[in-house]
Formats: sequence, structure tokens, C-alpha cells
Amino acid sequence: MKKSDFLRDKVKHIDIKSFNATPIIDSMGDMSFSSRETAGAARIFERMIKDPEATIILTLAGSTTAGGCRQIYIDMVRSRMVDVVVATGASVVDMDFFEGLGFNHYKGSAFAGDRELRQNYIDRIYDTYIDEEELQICDRTIKVIADEMKPGIYSSREFIARMGEYLKRRGGNRDSLVLAAYEEGVPVFCPAFSDSSAGFGLVMHQWERPDKHVSIDSVKDFRELTMIKMKAPVSGLIMIGGGVPKNFAQDTVVCAEMLGVEVPMHKYAVQITVADARDGACSGSTLKEASSWGKVDTLYEQMVYAEATTVLPLIISYLYHSGSWKSRSPRKWNKLFKMQSDRPIR
Repeated sequence: MKKSDFLRDKVKHIDIKSFNATPIIDSMGDMSFSSRETAGAARIFERMIKDPEATIILTLAGSTTAGGCRQIYIDMVRSRMVDVVVATGASVVDMDFFEGLGFNHYKGSAFAGDRELRQNYIDRIYDTYIDEEELQICDRTIKVIADEMKPGIYSSREFIARMGEYLKRRGGNRDSLVLAAYEEGVPVFCPAFSDSSAGFGLVMHQWERPDKHVSIDSVKDFRELTMIKMKAPVSGLIMIGGGVPKNFAQDTVVCAEMLGVEVPMHKYAVQITVADARDGACSGSTLKEASSWGKVDTLYEQMVYAEATTVLPLIISYLYHSGSWKSRSPRKWNKLFKMQSDRPIR
């Protein structure tokens, strides 16, 4: 088979604005098992949105951005349902920024011959394909952005803001979480930023500029995110998957305490995951377990054990059509930080 035979059917991102899941969520609230958990998660999230003091932090791990949920995350930012994003580098760069550049993910098969895919320079994410040649263009674009910045140490938030600026300057009709966050003043943190196409691009950048280059400081990420928690009187977490983003966001409570600033635990928490906690998985803990660490309160918390692409569209459609976000004031936490002085992108 030729490469074009594999890359024919694009993954289409679901549009939660096109359908109203309110009757489904309301009905699921009277059911049991994962259905009732899903409805409970939707109602806790709605409580966060209606809380005038709450700052809402979205954490992303896994491949839902490539798997059809990318537009959901864009709509959450555009609709003021999210004030901060903490994500894996792959979610932000390889999946979202990649599509913002005009590329696509494609429907494939989990049972494809991986040797044949490799011969065609196609990467597989379970049943989804991505063109490796296009992904390397994404890698080199990160290098271009780094090359145009003043040498120095940046948080991933600062660099991702420059990525958003790049997409805005580039123009076109390709919306993006990175672009939406840049335009809405929503900080995006990637504590493991180099574990993605960003890593390849930044290594190429530093390879050519060993003495004067851009570097990403994950400790600065942690400090900046903790500063947001210190300023936010109430906070809530919406966690898709687990991993580093989940722990990074939760740990801000403990970090603030270590700095001598007493802050309340995250008041609200929802996690959608397929991980099982019995073997020490689930990224270290359930939400109730996190309470023993002083991270998450247990009054408004909900674990949903489901693959996120199956329940997230229902939850966010419910919230979008409830309309409670319309009266919510944007937090624009990027204003808390002064951007480093550097020459503008050409």
C-alpha cells in the first residue's frame, strides 16, 4: 500500500455545540455505575463554573486531542470554562499545534502492520495515524520560534504563548487550543515540554547555538503555577487522564505551604481515567487519596472510570448548552506574569 492509501480518512473533531446532551446527562443522573458518575462530574463542573471565585484548571494527558476532542478543548477555552491548562507536550505540540499548522490526524487501525507503517513514515496512536514527515515540519517550526526569541530561560508557558502568537501571525482558519489560550489570556503549562516535538525542535535550536539559546525551565513552570494557586481563592481541577499534569496541578497546594503561604486545598476535582488504583496506578492516587496529602478536598470530587472520548463530549455539551459560562468573568492569569523582553517574532 502507498502512503496515501493509509492517510485518507481524517479524524473529525466532535462539535459539542452541534448537539444538546442535557437530556442524556439528566437521565444518566438517575442511572447507576459510570452513567451516574458522569452526570455527577458534569454537575460538579457546572458548580465550578457558577462559583464566582473559582479558578478552573484543565489537565490533559493521553491522546484525546488527536482522537477527536481537540475542538472540545478549544471551545472550553473560548467559552471561559477553563482558566489554566496543564498538559503533556504531546497534547499541546504534536496534536494541537500540529493541526494548527494545517496538518491532520487520520483514522487507522489498531491492527495495522506497524512495519509497513514505518516503511511509509506513518506513526500510529492506537487506531489513529499521523504523517511523520508532517510531524517533523512541526518539530522544525518549534526551532524557528526558538530561533526568533531572545536567548534565555523561559517557562513552558512563555514559550507556548509565543507559539500562539506565531499561529495568530500566520493567519488562516485553523483554530487551536494554543491559539485560543493565547488570545484569551489562558496560561498553558507543559511540565514535560521536551517529551514531544518541542523537544526535537529545541535540541536542534540549542545544537546550532550552544552558547546562546532558549531553554525551558520546568521549575519555573511549577513556581508560576503555584503563584496562580496563591492568588486564586478557590480552585477546581478537570483532569483528563492522569500523569504529570495531574500531579503538577495538585502539588501547587503543598508547594505553596512549603513557601510559607497557606492556601486551601482544591475545592473541586473531577478526573476521567481508565487507570486502576489498586496496583498503585491512577497516577499515584484517587482524588480521595489525594486528600490525605492535603491536595484535594473531598466535598466536591468525582472519579469517572471511562475512556475520555466517550464521556467528555456529553459533559461539555451539557455545560455549553446550560449557558452558565456566559456570565462567567475570564480570569486571564497570563497577566500575572511579565513576559521577558525580547524582540517580536518577524
